[in-house]
Amino acid sequence: MRIDVVTLFGPALDPLLGIGAVGRARKRGLVEVGFVNPRDFSRDKHRKVDDRPYGGGAGMILMAEPLAAAVKSVRKKSSLVVFLSPQGRKFTQADARRLVKQKHLILVCGRYEGIDERAAALFDEEISIGDYVLSGGEPAAAAVADAVLRLVPGVLEKTEAAERESFAEDGGGALDYPQYTRPRIWRGKKVPAALLTGNHEEIALWRRKAARAATRKKRPDLLKSARQRAPGVI
Repeated sequence: MRIDVVTLFGPALDPLLGIGAVGRARKRGLVEVGFVNPRDFSRDKHRKVDDRPYGGGAGMILMAEPLAAAVKSVRKKSSLVVFLSPQGRKFTQADARRLVKQKHLILVCGRYEGIDERAAALFDEEISIGDYVLSGGEPAAAAVADAVLRLVPGVLEKTEAAERESFAEDGGGALDYPQYTRPRIWRGKKVPAALLTGNHEEIALWRRKAARAATRKKRPDLLKSARQRAPGVI
């Protein structure tokens, strides 16, 4: 899989996608990540890509032409172009599973006060990572790219790791279960006894119950939505 990010700040974003499992996968050639700078397509001698908004108002607007040319330079017939925007549909793990099926993903980062609306026709969809405003789309692009690329077969060392995490498809609407490591007692707090038994069935049962308890405490909305999807099951 390949992801190209259209951004004014590729050198700053690249290191975030060069660490951990995704970074190792890039070095092994399992996934590819590229960066395209709209400034390289500006017709202005100063590589200008923004201008004042028509009708007045604060801030600057990202111009349509440099953005369109940047997208066109990497777009293929198989490409899916996604604009990272607070106006987009909220990104979920289900979206990550859907997007990982794409051969080529183009993530477009906005900047300034937004983009020229006429450039919106470039995008196949808009995605938001939350109901808040960022200075630009780069943090959102890093989050989406990481969530998607780690699902590419072979990126994670253990396939089970992706299947059992919070928001995983077979998680039944629950968060991941609590995890513990050495030592057995830390500052007077003990590792749950069930995890020390070596009994796989007992451990699995404890983890299921602990996951549901964590979800009820931290994200009860997830259990509610899961019950709506599968009434009588959860």
